[in-house]
Amino acid sequence: EKGFSATRVEEVAARAGVSKGTLFLYFQSKEDLFKAVVRENIANQFPAWNEEFNTYQGSSGEMLRYALVSWWERIGKTRVSGITKLVISEAQNFPEIADFYQAEVIQPGNALIRRILDRGVQSGEFRPLDTDQAVHTVVAPMIFLMMWKHSMGACAASAHIMDPEQFIHMQVDLLLYGMTAKSKP
Repeated sequence: EKGFSATRVEEVAARAGVSKGTLFLYFQSKEDLFKAVVRENIANQFPAWNEEFNTYQGSSGEMLRYALVSWWERIGKTRVSGITKLVISEAQNFPEIADFYQAEVIQPGNALIRRILDRGVQSGEFRPLDTDQAVHTVVAPMIFLMMWKHSMGACAASAHIMDPEQFIHMQVDLLLYGMTAKSKP
């Protein structure tokens, strides 16, 4: 809520209902606490998603839609999605936090999306594409949703403007079918 640097350990302990000393029994620093929160609430989702995709029977387009909707359900619509905004806003001041988030969240998330895209290309469902750029194209709207939720979406006047689930479905439709009325010859 206040950012990484402005949040004091005493505030975190009070919010958790424990003393500062108790907090330091489990975590040596605020950075260690942050890492534990990221691992517990975000990073531990990737093994389950990868396992689900090992046995996924639908098309790659359905798999992509499932991945984004599932991400929203498990992370995006929860309070933990604010971590992304925090990391983006504090990355320059805390590069070690940004590096950790890159390794624990961004790289595994990108690998998961790449896996879906490669599956689609290999099956012929998707045309050959620059997978690196395509991964960013898929992920960018999800980052937008988190930033919106924890900035403009947090304001009562703006909260009703966008339905995240409808946004995700529209985004997947645009990715899969484009905006043209007719396909190219």
